[in-house]
Amino acid sequence: MRVCIVGCGAIGSIYGAHLAMHDGFEVWAYDTDANHVDAINQNGLALKGEEQCRVHIRATCSPRDIPTCELGILATKIYQTRPAIEATAHLFQEGLVCCLQNGIGNEEIIAEYVDQIISGTTLAGGHISAPGVVTFDTRESTWIGPVDDRVSMGRVEALAALLTETGLKTQAIEDPKGMKWSKLIFNAAANPVCALTGLNFGDMYNQSGLRDLMYGLAHEGIEVSKGLEIELHSNPVQLLDKAAESATSHIPSMLSDVLHKKNTEIEALNGGIVRYGDEVGIACPLNGTVTALVKGVEDSW
Repeated sequence: MRVCIVGCGAIGSIYGAHLAMHDGFEVWAYDTDANHVDAINQNGLALKGEEQCRVHIRATCSPRDIPTCELGILATKIYQTRPAIEATAHLFQEGLVCCLQNGIGNEEIIAEYVDQIISGTTLAGGHISAPGVVTFDTRESTWIGPVDDRVSMGRVEALAALLTETGLKTQAIEDPKGMKWSKLIFNAAANPVCALTGLNFGDMYNQSGLRDLMYGLAHEGIEVSKGLEIELHSNPVQLLDKAAESATSHIPSMLSDVLHKKNTEIEALNGGIVRYGDEVGIACPLNGTVTALVKGVEDSW
């Protein structure tokens, strides 16, 4: 199976490396970071942390270099969704695209360009520690499901089995929306608190005041999901407590973005909860506050 990783950041690299280690996959990577791409082509893609490996995949900044693929794994930042799928959609006209991005609403954008889409949510985590090198912080499960009836559950189950064989535990579910929202609330609770304090997840969690803020952000998101009549797949507060046991040294993506003075996903995470809250008449003052604060940090650059 020929696979293209669209967005070879932390999650994309984790998936690309595991697929490349498994017989039967030809792995390509498309990314706009020329330094990262050059390092992968020169030295291979290296994982450290939960997995220690160095694999050789084909990386490029030009989608024209990539042949037609049977599977695309989209793992860019939320705000990069449209340009990324616009540049690569021609690769997947006969294939599947599995969206593993944070947040919600990405699949609607992808559907403007390709027909067969699987929605995915992963609790695996990592961060880029150097060009071509990714630290795999947390080995956790992934859930995937069909966006609509153009992809059968049989195909979803087959992909879940393939990904599990590579060492990435993946479960097929019929309705991925509940898991998407569980992860959205999890990220919106933890990421901005770490980004604003400069603390990794464990150090943030161990401060009672910050932990209470994180819980408050989560509870606002849970109330919004109830207002939207979305049945959460997992309890976000329990996911946060579990992460405190397994991901103490994890650097959330928003903190990594702030450290590197890159745009964050704050508008799509906490800002998204605020917007959906407005639609159902639920105030989200904590999510609104951290959205304004993180945007202020971005503006300061």
